[in-house]
Amino acid sequence: MFISSTGIIDGIIKKDYGGRGTYFNENNVPTYSLPFKIEEIPENTVSFAFILEDKDAYPVVGFTWIHWLGANLKRNEVKENESQKAADFVQGANSWISIQGNQQSKEQASYYGGMTPPDKAHTYELHVFALDKTLDLQRGFYLNELYQKMEGHILATSVLKGIYEK
Repeated sequence: MFISSTGIIDGIIKKDYGGRGTYFNENNVPTYSLPFKIEEIPENTVSFAFILEDKDAYPVVGFTWIHWLGANLKRNEVKENESQKAADFVQGANSWISIQGNQQSKEQASYYGGMTPPDKAHTYELHVFALDKTLDLQRGFYLNELYQKMEGHILATSVLKGIYEK
């Protein structure tokens, strides 16, 4: 399986998808979501799940920052800025729900919450999982729930990395 994104050029994430962009919610969290495409899909794939995370956040906030969670995606492409309007896949709560993220409501945090590296350029990882079923998850699910539901149903995984400048 292979993931690509028109939002990542030569390993650099375009400014539109984070704090240097122009789309923000009422709490000043970037909301213009990163597009991606999945190719070389395994046979028997029923749906996809995905996680956009920032492991470089660990030294700053004490945990890996989750920017976007999605499950039950049944198509192989997500267009830019689809998080705010997509109704054909379920989205989980991102780390903007945390104390460090100013405790957005679960509703506000259940979308793409863009990149805002606080200290330096960070590397962001988009993990995509091909699954043999859809998952019993509701809007606002947490990362641990996603992993629990995926267990035993992952056909393939792929990771796409990009750097977002401070």
